[in-house]
Amino acid sequence: MPRTAALDRRTLLAGLGALALSPLAGAADAVFTPGQPIKVLIGVPAGGTQDVLTRAIAQEVRESLGPLIVDNRSGASGRIAAEAVKNAPPDGRTLLLGTASMMTMYPNAYARLSYDPIKDFVPIINAARFELALVVSKDVPANNLAEFIAWAKAQGDKLSFGSYGSGTPSHFLGEMLNRSAGLKMVHVPYRGSTPARQDVMGGQIPVYFDTVGGALQMQPGGRVKVLATSGEKRSPLMPELPSFVEAGLKDVVATAWFAFYAPVKTPRPIVDKLRAEFSRAVDSPEVKQQLHQNGMYAINDDANAVLKTMREDTARWGVIMKAVNFQAND
Repeated sequence: MPRTAALDRRTLLAGLGALALSPLAGAADAVFTPGQPIKVLIGVPAGGTQDVLTRAIAQEVRESLGPLIVDNRSGASGRIAAEAVKNAPPDGRTLLLGTASMMTMYPNAYARLSYDPIKDFVPIINAARFELALVVSKDVPANNLAEFIAWAKAQGDKLSFGSYGSGTPSHFLGEMLNRSAGLKMVHVPYRGSTPARQDVMGGQIPVYFDTVGGALQMQPGGRVKVLATSGEKRSPLMPELPSFVEAGLKDVVATAWFAFYAPVKTPRPIVDKLRAEFSRAVDSPEVKQQLHQNGMYAINDDANAVLKTMREDTARWGVIMKAVNFQAND
């Protein structure tokens, strides 16, 4: 071998060795040294299902990643938390638990959003999902979706449906059903799920769109009937019920999910480490059990699957928001 070629080869190997020892290559191990906390920002007050999910995962990863701390940054419907993570150092120590609303509805709802869900974040894992359900009071003369649609058509615009808030998946699921089934139900927004559940169980409002977990809570006692769920397939939490799609209403799809994100410039080794450990946690029986107890189920989607879901959901929500001329104003 000529001397110059040997020198070039040694130079190349030396360079590769230096790269392997560089801060980027060792970043994942450095960041996740036990005792170095990782904050997960959540855009709602403490005590909800997002806390349940994050704390369940925290129990499973504390030895491999160190402490996982829930940081509830409520306000502005979660936008404060998203913007804080967008602007955080990309070192793997500040993450966002993003919701379907924050990452796929808000781009359509707000004329000026302070973050771009695709450009400002890198997905780690979509960890949990849940569908919504059509719930009617016990006095509604319908025991399945076909009977409900026939009855609702006969009511015209005298029939109201409740949601747990204007601009929520609950609201737009009702509008999707109106549009797809030719109904004229009038939207009645509530300030959260608790008063809406009380009214549908008490018969003050005949129709309500809730999470599947909420529907399961209301079922015992026979004060409500649950007629259909909103996923593309049957919900694992209520497999006895058909989805709207299964019943022929292919455009009536509304799912909610919780995905973890890092700031967009977070090095790939860090993201890969987080992904591996979060994936292991989500697959654990302990986490799956806690999710089921709180009306969710594990899905463990990787970054490519998360981005696919985000693009599809953003397009889906955009269609219905445009159809009902919805614009957020908070």
